[in-house]
Amino acid sequence: MDRTSRNHRTRSRRGVLGGVLSLAAVALARPATAQTSRPTLRFGLTPVFLSSDLALLADLKAYLEAATGQPVQLVARRTYQEITALLVSRQLDAAWICGYPFVAYQQDLGIVAVPIWQGRTLYQSYVVAHANLKVATLADLRGTVHAFSDPDSNSGCLVTRAALADMGLSPARFFKQSFFTYGHRNVIRAVSSGLAGGGSVDGYVYEVLREAEPDLVRATKVITKSEWLGFPPIACPASELGSPSTSVLRQALMGMADDPKGRSVLALLRLNGFKVEQASHFDAIAAKMRLASRVVD
Repeated sequence: MDRTSRNHRTRSRRGVLGGVLSLAAVALARPATAQTSRPTLRFGLTPVFLSSDLALLADLKAYLEAATGQPVQLVARRTYQEITALLVSRQLDAAWICGYPFVAYQQDLGIVAVPIWQGRTLYQSYVVAHANLKVATLADLRGTVHAFSDPDSNSGCLVTRAALADMGLSPARFFKQSFFTYGHRNVIRAVSSGLAGGGSVDGYVYEVLREAEPDLVRATKVITKSEWLGFPPIACPASELGSPSTSVLRQALMGMADDPKGRSVLALLRLNGFKVEQASHFDAIAAKMRLASRVVD
C-alpha cells in the first residue's frame, strides 16, 4: 500500500491524544535560576520551524525568557502530530504549528500570534522538481516519485493533495510512489539527490534556504506555487487563550521587532515580526481540507 494513503487517513481526536502517553518532554532548558519561582513556559516546535541550529534555538529561548520573565523549555518533535497532541492535551503552553492542524483542531486551539514574512502573515506552498527534469506543471509529475514533508503539513502535503483531488485523483493514483521526509529541508534534499522527482515544500523555507544555503536548492526548480495562505501560527490551548501567561507570551512575540535580541532572532528566521490574526485567516486551508477529503485512495 502507498505510504501516503496509509498516512493521510483522517485522524480522530482520540487517535491524536492517544499518542500523548508515549511522548516525553524535550530538554533545551537552562540550569535552574532565580526564575524557577515562575512557572516554566513550555514552547513547542515542529518541522515548520526553519532550522535546528542550536545557536538560533538558544537565542530564541533567551529572548523569550527575558521578555516573559519565565524559564522556557523548548520542546521539539519529529512530526506535527506529536506536537499537536501535546498542545491539545495542554502538555505545552504554546507551539509554532502549521495551519492544517490548527484548522483540524480549531475548537481546541487558539491563536497567540502569526509570524510576518515579507510584510504579510501569508506564505505559499511550492511544488519543486529536479532541475534537470523536463516538467513545468504538477500534471507533468504523473508517474514520478514524490516527496511530501509531513501528513499534517499544509504546504508540504495538503495543498498538493487538494490540487490532485480537484483533478479527481489521489497521490496513490497519480504518483508512482510517494513518501514523507518529515522536514521541508529533507524534501529539498530528496529532490536534489534524485531520490524523488518532485516534492511539496513550504515556500517560506524554500526561499530562505535559497538565500542561506544555495547549494542545497541549486539542483531544484519551482514548478508551481499555491495561492497565498495563512502563515503557520503560534497556537495555544483554547482554554488558555485569555490567560495571563498567554497574554505575556503574545506581548513578547509582538514586541520582538522592538527589542535588539528579538530583532536578532527575527533576522535569523528572515521574519519581520508577529501579528494577531483571527481564525478566519486560515479559511482557505479549511477549504483545501474539504476538497482533499472528497477523494480517497
